[in-house]
Amino acid sequence: MHPAAPQASLFESPEEHAPPPTAPAPAPPKARSESGDLIAADPGAELLALAGRLSPLVRFGTSSWYFPGWTGLVWGRDYAPSTLSRRGLTAYSRHPLLRCVSLDRSFYRPLEAATYADLAGQVPPGFRFVVKAPSLVTDATVRNPDNGKATSPNPLFLDGPSATDLFVRPALQGMGEALGVLVFQLSPLTLDWLSRPQALLERLDTMFATVRAAVATGTCRPLVALEIRDGELLGPELAALLKRHEVRYCLGLHDRMPPIEAQLPMLRALWPGPLVCRWNLLRGLKYEQARKRFEPFDRMQAPDPDTRHVLAKVVAATALAGHEVYVTINNKAEGSAPLSVFELAKAVLS
Repeated sequence: MHPAAPQASLFESPEEHAPPPTAPAPAPPKARSESGDLIAADPGAELLALAGRLSPLVRFGTSSWYFPGWTGLVWGRDYAPSTLSRRGLTAYSRHPLLRCVSLDRSFYRPLEAATYADLAGQVPPGFRFVVKAPSLVTDATVRNPDNGKATSPNPLFLDGPSATDLFVRPALQGMGEALGVLVFQLSPLTLDWLSRPQALLERLDTMFATVRAAVATGTCRPLVALEIRDGELLGPELAALLKRHEVRYCLGLHDRMPPIEAQLPMLRALWPGPLVCRWNLLRGLKYEQARKRFEPFDRMQAPDPDTRHVLAKVVAATALAGHEVYVTINNKAEGSAPLSVFELAKAVLS
């Protein structure tokens, strides 16, 4: 961070302050490393210049990285999804605008420290991971693995020791400085929990106290963030709890959540501080609908300039005030996550 940076209001115009520090213009990435890594796409002069103008506090990225449709955008040639999943991160990290990535696979099953270490070893210094907590601790129900339907209450839901043992410690040990954000994304809650908001807040309070204590024992200090899927939880009680534990509210842009403007009061309540945002899904669509509509994710098919405009203002104000920014974008937001990142970067600098 930059301690001398002015504490701009979250929604002031960037022109009201001196421009934020900018990173040195990135050198053009090599097509292939000496170790035989996958070939990265040539970014071109325009994209390199754009990346060079962004504040070094701003990290944009995508949700996962194994998509063959990104050939020409991220990959320099065609690769199979399995190849990209195993070996694509190094080429991904050469893209000058992609300085972080959302590791979504950790949501579906806990990962070991060795797996985290292997992923961190594929990226350069300065690159960061936004890592999702496993559903074993963020889903209120146990689900049938074949069809995803809830079968029973989850005894590990928001359990602090389980969150620490299954998620926080392995991620800290494996990734070290490459770990940027630990995201606890709650699955849509059952009526039982939604009807007892105070019980939910108490469970969150206990879990985050345990999580923060575990983070404090590590050598790195990743952000901790909460993302929700039930808009009725938004309010001063949740904001106060997050502030007490120094947990960021993850701006979740998703069909289940209110539009971005309706979530801004949560950011204001926690201001000043870093921004964590996951732009997940175009409003009006379900994930499977968006996947079928947008594959192979090689072009913008549903531009959302209104959301992008508001998000760009928040990004610019946060960085201008000297705070970190993490924004990851899903292909299912506008059709192609790398192109969404490109357009968002332009909007931040406009």
